[in-house]
Amino acid sequence: MGTHAVECSQQQEEGEHIFRSRYPPVQVPDNVTLPDFVLHNVELYADRLAFVDANNSKGYTYGEVARDIRRFAKALRSLGLRKGKVVLVVLPNVPEYAIVALGIMAAGGVFSGANPAAHSSEIMKQVESSNGKLIVSDLPTSHKARILPIKPNGVKDCGLPVIILGEEHVEGTIHWDELLEAADRASSRIDHLTNQEDEIVQQTDLCALPFSSGTTGLSKGVMLTHRNLVANLCSTLFSVSPEMIGQVTTLGLIPFFHIYGITGICCATIRNKGKVVVMRRYELRAFLNAVITHEVTFAPIVPPIILALVKNLIVDEFDLQKLKLRSITTAAAPLSPEILNEFEKKFPDVQGQEVNIQYKLIMILLMSTYYSAENVIFDKFHSVLFICQAYGMTEHSCITLSHSDQHIAKRNSVGFIVPNLEIKFFDPDTGRSLPQNTPGEICVKSQCVMKGYYKNESETCLTIDKDGWLHTGDIGYIDDDGDIFLVDRIKEIIKYKGFQVAPAELEGILLTHPSVEDAAVVG
Repeated sequence: MGTHAVECSQQQEEGEHIFRSRYPPVQVPDNVTLPDFVLHNVELYADRLAFVDANNSKGYTYGEVARDIRRFAKALRSLGLRKGKVVLVVLPNVPEYAIVALGIMAAGGVFSGANPAAHSSEIMKQVESSNGKLIVSDLPTSHKARILPIKPNGVKDCGLPVIILGEEHVEGTIHWDELLEAADRASSRIDHLTNQEDEIVQQTDLCALPFSSGTTGLSKGVMLTHRNLVANLCSTLFSVSPEMIGQVTTLGLIPFFHIYGITGICCATIRNKGKVVVMRRYELRAFLNAVITHEVTFAPIVPPIILALVKNLIVDEFDLQKLKLRSITTAAAPLSPEILNEFEKKFPDVQGQEVNIQYKLIMILLMSTYYSAENVIFDKFHSVLFICQAYGMTEHSCITLSHSDQHIAKRNSVGFIVPNLEIKFFDPDTGRSLPQNTPGEICVKSQCVMKGYYKNESETCLTIDKDGWLHTGDIGYIDDDGDIFLVDRIKEIIKYKGFQVAPAELEGILLTHPSVEDAAVVG
């Protein structure tokens, strides 16, 4: 079939093997912020629903999303937020989440999502590590995380101003609706302040500070710029056709505080003017009801949900013929071929590629994963269901390897290199890059690579080498057709009598037993 990945070994020193995308580079616009990029042409879709709550059907149109992003940005500036300052968002998945995050970025601030289920000590650590200046939350989450005392009498547990979403008014906090209304009444002085040279938001400015454990060690703030995230969206949405704009309904179940959730679900959907059906938490009946009721066409989910669809009898309570799903992807953990086989046995009409995304923290398959009926026919669902895979990481702004409508990678592959990226496979023992079909650490170089870990130069140097290569800590290889396969994490590989054993493979075998719900292998 030939070598479709472009190997440019002569551009480096002798013996270097570097691979690029099979597709030509795509243009990344200059001097545009992430909010402006995703809101492009939003006025043409002003009356179309952008976000809807799966539980109560509360929603926001694109006109309301654009309006409230501007209002919140103005409100933050009126509160004294200055460019480069961090705002922590401690919220479950809610329809307002993207408005909050993009409003922070539009104001010149830095969005830092925190796990709403985290212990209060973890949230306080993120506040301190990021030097946060403000917190956005809701009342139930703020009480659970002890951002506020159980009996509200002012904000004293976290020591920062807190903006509260929802109907409740809490003494000592700033109410979301009242804040936006105040922004409408704010004087032009705020706009004048924003236009001062040192407050104008540049594409090179930081806009997000998600926290990641990286390849090793404790959680660290990942510094991402507007340019990083715009470049990643350009690379991963390159194959979205004009006729798909406004046509995709995405399930918003993956946590929005992850880079996957905010970039791959929220920002990608806004850019493509689709709709997100927002779910705060997972429960199988609620999941199936949301997917059917709201006619979801694209469902990014995690492997335990695939397991539930295979093994849980609750699925039989629903009429799957009502499903409109056309694409599924999994994220956040490996999904073994064995479990896929079980899925195919239960749904025998499924053909094509499997869901098999392996990644230490975050992976994403974006809206470019829609394919024609020739790829997969899923008669039982009365729709086209394509199950595919991708690979990415927080430190690379989201996605690195994916699929497109022009090429579907082989079974068990995590896809091919998307445009504008360079990939090499590094031998940790010899320090040399490796040719096709030879496993090595996946390294990537592109405009999507983070600026570094916040106030952590030593860890930054361990992750990004002097030549600008981001070391992922994942072992993989590229075949002769440019398809990339993952083996496992460097530190998870078990060495036994000279053999390298991948825990993910053993876990997949164990999961084939009907009595095993989940498995973990360590060595």
